[in-house]
Amino acid sequence: MELTLDAFLRRHRRIALDTSVFIYQLEANPRYVALTDRIFTWLEQPDHKGVTSTITMTELLVQPFRDSSEQRANEFYALLSTYPNLDWIAPSLEFADIAARIRAVHGLWTPDALQAATAVKAQATGLVTNDPVFARVEMFETLVLDRLPPPTH
Repeated sequence: MELTLDAFLRRHRRIALDTSVFIYQLEANPRYVALTDRIFTWLEQPDHKGVTSTITMTELLVQPFRDSSEQRANEFYALLSTYPNLDWIAPSLEFADIAARIRAVHGLWTPDALQAATAVKAQATGLVTNDPVFARVEMFETLVLDRLPPPTH
């Protein structure tokens, strides 16, 4: 199977996004922004869907609040909560059950297990992350950004 971001995105119509994808995009991380730009461009297409847990928003807002930047926190929230074709899914008891099973079988930490449970429950067939731990979960294809060749422009 071809290991490129574009090939991964062609294989899926619904993907889950781990927190790192958002951090790299928001910070314009020089190593990853070309990749995350492609992901968010893909997401804007009408026949594509992205999902993430509301845990992602919790993780994203920590630094702005730590910096006492209410304005930056509000900007993140406004931009991301209204992003096209991106669903923010709050954990429920059903998600907790799935996450506990994933944690028990695959040894993921609770936040990661909840992200994985969100992907499973939302029927995402792929998950984009920079954490190889998600590859332990066979219920979706995991793309680890650090395992990709450098992007071509």
